[in-house]
Amino acid sequence: MGRVAGSYGVRGWVKVAPGGGVADTLTVLKEWWIGDAPYTVAEARVHSGTVVARLEGITSREQALELKGAEVAVERSALPEVEAGHYYLADLVGLEVVSGQDEVLGRVEGWITNGAQDVMEVKGERRHLIPWVAAIVKQVDLEAKRIVVDWAADW
Repeated sequence: MGRVAGSYGVRGWVKVAPGGGVADTLTVLKEWWIGDAPYTVAEARVHSGTVVARLEGITSREQALELKGAEVAVERSALPEVEAGHYYLADLVGLEVVSGQDEVLGRVEGWITNGAQDVMEVKGERRHLIPWVAAIVKQVDLEAKRIVVDWAADW
């Protein structure tokens, strides 16, 4: 869901760099896993492209800084259901990616978020970085484990 980027203020708040499209979701969840430990979220809000949060038991800037660099995760069961046509990026990892001409480009290995959009990292015979935008992503079929894109193998 993100990574602790540092502290926010001097009272133990943490600043989290969220993964693509999950900032609002992080603000409503009441428990985060940071590293391998669960933390209760007392308050959280979006602030300048990050999420800032007050975690129970973290009361100083120094304690918050100890978490810097740690991955922030949540229990899958805590996530809200997604609307039709929307997906959790983690659900797309491992799906086969094919062009509109049915050329297999590879499988989704991960994601890069560049601020403007999310980008699929697709690994096949070669590596493709494919923007996750409607003009390129034509179909997602979770049951068939397949994503159809307007992309060529030699791009």
